[in-house]
Amino acid sequence: MNHIQVERLPTPKVVSSETPKESVSFAALSPDQMTQYAEQYAYKKATNTTAKTLSLALSAGVFIGLAFVFYITVTTGSAGVGWGVSRLLGGLAFSLGLVMLVVCGGELFTSSVLSIIPRANGQLNTRAMLANWSKVYLGNFVGALLLVLVVSGAKLYQLDHGQWGLNALSIAQHKLEHGFMQAVMLGMLCNLLVCLAVWMTFSAKTSAAKAALVILPVAMFVSTGFEHVVANMFMVPLGIAIKTWAEPSFWTQIGVQASAFEHLTWANFASHNLLPVTIGNIIGGAVIVGLGYWSVYSRGSQLEPVRPKFSVLSNQYSGPVGEPTMQNLKTITVADIMSPADNALSPDMTIASACDALLAQDLSGAVVVNENNELQGFVSELEILRKLWLEDYSKPSTTTVASIMQKDIMTVAPNHNLLKLAEYMSVDVAQVYPVSESGVLLSSTHQPLEERLRNSSVYRPKVFPVVDGGKLVGVVTRHQVLKALRPALGAPVKLEETKAEVAESVA
Repeated sequence: MNHIQVERLPTPKVVSSETPKESVSFAALSPDQMTQYAEQYAYKKATNTTAKTLSLALSAGVFIGLAFVFYITVTTGSAGVGWGVSRLLGGLAFSLGLVMLVVCGGELFTSSVLSIIPRANGQLNTRAMLANWSKVYLGNFVGALLLVLVVSGAKLYQLDHGQWGLNALSIAQHKLEHGFMQAVMLGMLCNLLVCLAVWMTFSAKTSAAKAALVILPVAMFVSTGFEHVVANMFMVPLGIAIKTWAEPSFWTQIGVQASAFEHLTWANFASHNLLPVTIGNIIGGAVIVGLGYWSVYSRGSQLEPVRPKFSVLSNQYSGPVGEPTMQNLKTITVADIMSPADNALSPDMTIASACDALLAQDLSGAVVVNENNELQGFVSELEILRKLWLEDYSKPSTTTVASIMQKDIMTVAPNHNLLKLAEYMSVDVAQVYPVSESGVLLSSTHQPLEERLRNSSVYRPKVFPVVDGGKLVGVVTRHQVLKALRPALGAPVKLEETKAEVAESVA
């Protein structure tokens, strides 16, 4: 008597509760996957609690301020090495700030503007996006000012016989000498590079790789003199603090009068630097990088009709040589076994309503259609679970099915052959029958067919929407296909006999 062979599966790997949520895969993401990651990254940050956002923003302001302290130290007294080399060394030193942010975490205004992506996708409203920007901006400013107090109290401006302080004063005053539009453009160029640096980190899976990716873009914007609003929140107030609090002996030591820096005032800082640079940073980061990539990889994806992909496959059964047990299986089509799509969801439903619909009907997923019964996508338990994880299992209030559904799905026509569908669901013919582009059998085909099939892997949907004339007419599931093919195994087997066979096989 033949028995079903039961293979013992490997013990599942236990993941500690301390394991980060970030994937440990070392495979780099593609540009379109990076856009999806950026959307999730920005949405996650934009929906943090106010306390968490402000705390992380404060630390980011400190990190960027520390980076400028490093820049001042490296560039002080370096005139002998040449302007370009000195600026390059300073830029490399300043990149420490972004490296700390990437590794330690933080909320930086210049990268938080990427939350315009989930706003463009409808996951955030304008009020929520602007509220997040405001909190991060405020937190960055407070963090930068706190560091100014510490650095001034430590009297770092006296380093190198006061040359450190003179360098800081010169840098701060120079930032107030730009015209309004020039400052906007310098801010735009700066955050173009900062957000591209952050964007590149989305392709990496390790902290070391992420840190390495941000160094050169940051070094370029700093060395060339582009304007970063958070860096300026530290640098200009530091210059004002030195001008206001430095002892007379400091001015005597450097041979310069405090009146030489009369333009270093809070009013000039606000009008000549803070406002225009903030505008430029938003344009460079939110508009050029954020909306730029969104328009390429995400824009309109919900509006475009889902194109059937399964229909390009041959409708001719191509399985192993030999007739199936029942000849009439060759004539069965999808229309003979499909069920009506009565459980279709609407793209405007909240994911809470979609979850209730799936649970009430004991479904693992359902198709999504618009008011014209045109297929829009597919939502499974997996998408809902991922969204719950992304939101830390809090109560999502406005998230809709349209924002999480799979948009790139496979469909089948009503007249599609059942055997071809069953083959596609379960077998990757290209792996089982490997041939070169010219049709020559590859060397691995010396393996028996059963072994090649066992070693092949296939990841195909369990549910296929059935589309006819652009309209959804039903769905066909793997369970329905198996039920239709059951006669090929012979007469029905009583449940008691099946249990007896299993008991005998393990005895």
